[in-house]
Amino acid sequence: MLKKSFDAIVPEGSTVLILGSLPGDRSLAEQQYYAHPQNRFWKLIAHLFQEELPLYYQHRVDILHKHKIALWDVCQTAFRKGSMDLDILEEVPNPIPQLLQTHPGIKAIFFNGQKAEKLFDKYFQRVEELHYETLPSSSPANASFNQDRLLERWATIRDFLT
Repeated sequence: MLKKSFDAIVPEGSTVLILGSLPGDRSLAEQQYYAHPQNRFWKLIAHLFQEELPLYYQHRVDILHKHKIALWDVCQTAFRKGSMDLDILEEVPNPIPQLLQTHPGIKAIFFNGQKAEKLFDKYFQRVEELHYETLPSSSPANASFNQDRLLERWATIRDFLT
């Protein structure tokens, strides 16, 4: 089944870009990044910035705007049965270099999991001026990282912004 990513969320003055691989089925159905209730992305972001986890999606996105964090996926389209990153096939990447060119304030790219990093490296050259870092996936499939361990690693985003 062909799946398509969402538009990028790019707050004015963004300094950080978080890249996932491709939205899962629940996210696609709800047209929201990280909509699966067991995905820990929004909990991590809220906790990192000492915010309450908002109930509504737009309020979650507002946290990204407040902290100048851009969000997108490496894949623009791909074939995938289900939601597992391992099953991504025939991907077409999003135009990430153009996004970076239009938003020169972005100084760091954080990959939400190894698959996002591998897909990025398959299609793009890393730019010397940018900081790149791979974080453990927020996916519920990443059972080897509990919430505390994830928070410890994801804190690098907050630390980069300060």
